[in-house]
Amino acid sequence: MAHNFKNDVVIDWCPGCGDFGILTSITQALTEMNLGGEDVVAVSGIGCSGKTPHYLNIAGVHTLHGRAIPFATGVKLANPNLKVILPSGDGDLLSIGAGHFVAEGRRNTGLTIILFDNAVYGLTKGQAAPTMQLGEKTKSLARENIFGKVNPIALALSSGYSFVARGFSFDMKQLKGLIKMALNHKGSAVIDVLQPCPTYNDVNTMDWYRERVYRLEDEPSWDPVVTKDNADSAAMKFQQAYQKALEWGEKIPTGLFYQNKTIPSFTERLSQFVPNYLTNPPASQVVFNKDHYTVVDPEKTFSDKIIA
Repeated sequence: MAHNFKNDVVIDWCPGCGDFGILTSITQALTEMNLGGEDVVAVSGIGCSGKTPHYLNIAGVHTLHGRAIPFATGVKLANPNLKVILPSGDGDLLSIGAGHFVAEGRRNTGLTIILFDNAVYGLTKGQAAPTMQLGEKTKSLARENIFGKVNPIALALSSGYSFVARGFSFDMKQLKGLIKMALNHKGSAVIDVLQPCPTYNDVNTMDWYRERVYRLEDEPSWDPVVTKDNADSAAMKFQQAYQKALEWGEKIPTGLFYQNKTIPSFTERLSQFVPNYLTNPPASQVVFNKDHYTVVDPEKTFSDKIIA
């Protein structure tokens, strides 16, 4: 019997919120991949998106503001066999958590980062988030936004993420497919999900997005995937992805911008220096006996590092 990834916890997001579409896309993707509840972990930060692990029937952690990535990195390194989903908001990931966001692009640990992008801090009454346009005025702001906009796609590409995509919360078929691709990708993936906040953002509404979004996969010549067979085209594919990342306004692209399958993940890099890491990761190792005494011998563990 297939695992039911949705639990019975009452969802308290606002009616019309794009979070519902993202949650449904996640549960559908996990179900279609025939994963078990023990195969996936969700780690979130603070904000409306931070509640996502509460609504998933899997192990989950609701962590500190901006600190979901380092926590999720620890989970993945302890057990590289897990699929680690990181649902978090644009404020959480791109403001207080921006340093961790950039660092994870360099590590390429193997996380699936789902960025809930509504341009506002929905949980704290609609302040401008890093993805809001300079000069934009929503009903929750006393004056026009005086900060510049962070481009999540451009930042992810520049930081070194090996899988970069964008979805739309009301195009669940496309978003579900992107999540499945991201979970099957060995390195770290970022999916920037455009979504309305019906309570605080009256500019970037569902209708506003519907009039502008288009799918990259509908363009006949679009091919963003780098493999060993076409590795010499990596620079060209990266450049075309970056050009598409700059599109915003009357036309907004969604879909897979860039995927590089030739970049080794952090866990693969570690396995070159730590024997049996992938087959016997830390989470699987026995560290105490039935009497709860440690069975780890520090001298044996660090014998090659002792200086006489």
